[in-house]
Amino acid sequence: MNHREENELRSSIRSLIRHVKTKKLNEEEELRGIIRSLLDHEIGLLNERQTADVDPTPNKSTGINVLEELLKKIVPVLEDDFKSMTTDAEQRKSFRAHIVQAIIDTLTPVEANTKAGNEEADSDALEEEIDIEITDDKDGPQADEKFIDIRTDAEKSADDEPDDPREDFGIEGADETGRNIAYSTFKKIESNIIDSYELLSNEEDQELFYDYLIANVKLYFDKFETELAGSVDEPTNQAYDMAKDQGQGDLSEPTADEVELGL
Repeated sequence: MNHREENELRSSIRSLIRHVKTKKLNEEEELRGIIRSLLDHEIGLLNERQTADVDPTPNKSTGINVLEELLKKIVPVLEDDFKSMTTDAEQRKSFRAHIVQAIIDTLTPVEANTKAGNEEADSDALEEEIDIEITDDKDGPQADEKFIDIRTDAEKSADDEPDDPREDFGIEGADETGRNIAYSTFKKIESNIIDSYELLSNEEDQELFYDYLIANVKLYFDKFETELAGSVDEPTNQAYDMAKDQGQGDLSEPTADEVELGL
């Protein structure tokens, strides 16, 4: 092969190499484009799922939807007051029992409320009739004028003092601190509960709201109790436990004799 033929061969080889490289680069670029399209598609689907999680589809029941909004308002209040009672677990037991009982007493069926309203009206009318009859008694005013009250001022003041509303709110035998805090707490959330319940006129919605409210309040109390008492035990060892039991403040390294004894 002469020099000219050798140069032509070299030139052909270079051209072939350039062609192969160009084709390979084009294929790589095409592959990268396909991969980018797939990634864009997957990212779009992920964003759609995240948006759906942030804005979930409402429940089929209006009662449950209303309850969910109520829980957002009252659970933080219940949690703060529940976790403030750290002296005795009986305080928290009393608190939760009084809150649940107060909800039950407040959310009576609409029919019962209507019936109670009618009975109260009849009772008022009867009391008014009795008052009229007593007032019409000719001896009544004279008897009052002749009555001499011999009680001391302290006794009169004690009789005039209004009853503690917490007594009526309380459950017999329950811790009074838990009762008192529950009374204060329920005053904060009572209007929220009543307002939410009164939004519902459908009987099924009312029943779901009532049942799930009681269940969720009890479940949240369970959760608060676990969070309050559920700290992880710190790891320990035999040497520390023995030193602690013996009241030793110095946890220095064991002596050779202690090591031989397995201490």
